[in-house]
Amino acid sequence: MILDSAPLARLLADFDQSHTPDSRRLFHGRGQCYPGFEHIVLDYYHPVIVLTLFAEAADSDLTQIMNDLAPLLAKGAACVLLQRRYLPGAPAEVFYGEMPEHWCARRGNVRFQLALNGQQNPGYFLDMEPGRQWLEQRANGRRILNLFAYTCAFSVVAVAAGAECVVNVDMSKSALARGRDNHHLNGLDKKRSQFLPEQILKSWSRVKRPGPYDIVIFDPPSFQKGSFVATRDYAKLVRRLPELMPSGGEVLACLNAPELGPEFIAELFAAECPAAEFVERLPGSADFPDAEPERQLKLLHYRYPGSL
Repeated sequence: MILDSAPLARLLADFDQSHTPDSRRLFHGRGQCYPGFEHIVLDYYHPVIVLTLFAEAADSDLTQIMNDLAPLLAKGAACVLLQRRYLPGAPAEVFYGEMPEHWCARRGNVRFQLALNGQQNPGYFLDMEPGRQWLEQRANGRRILNLFAYTCAFSVVAVAAGAECVVNVDMSKSALARGRDNHHLNGLDKKRSQFLPEQILKSWSRVKRPGPYDIVIFDPPSFQKGSFVATRDYAKLVRRLPELMPSGGEVLACLNAPELGPEFIAELFAAECPAAEFVERLPGSADFPDAEPERQLKLLHYRYPGSL
């Protein structure tokens, strides 16, 4: 087995230019572009490399991966954290080096706290970078609603870019607490962000109260038992747009469900908010190549003209 070295070579070129490069995906086997490697993912959060396995790998495979990572380890990466997603609880272990007490995702001048603690992801979604760039370009002076905010990466980016206010809503108090910590970590004005621990579909009056909004972001889970199922509940989000932004604004509708294509969201907007104008589907991150692009993370930009 020889791991395609092109993704690693790209990362190493960046690493030569900076000792604190932006966090990124090094190798995306899940996109089915590298036959035989569909179960392997490599992510880089300086100085930690996260090797995620979605199926068991032979010791010889792990040895080859470590050999391919050797140049990066020699240039400053201090640790390889191995996560086995195919096992219950997605256990993680230090496979090489020493794990730093605190580790962060890096994006330019901002940082995001990371932790696994038995979870499937560390708290920052690398494939959402096109959405963060979209928001960064239009956040200045805007009032923004961030639904299903999780650890509030969208909010950190928006406030850093000059947003007037970002309202973050998520049912997980612990995720929002880390989101608040992310704002504090970056020295952001705490008056420009709010954190509402609410079950969104049951709390529309509290979600609407800080509005109206100029930008609304929908980033729900595709399936979360007991709270949200995209095929059943996404329509409930779209039909609320006239209440959330009565004077109009922009919408980023996100969905990470490979089995549902972009036409799923398009049909919901046509049925539930026909006044909204489709602008574009944002291109996927180059670090996440996929043999079937329709299965990639969906990021659809809509413009709502308002109802007033």
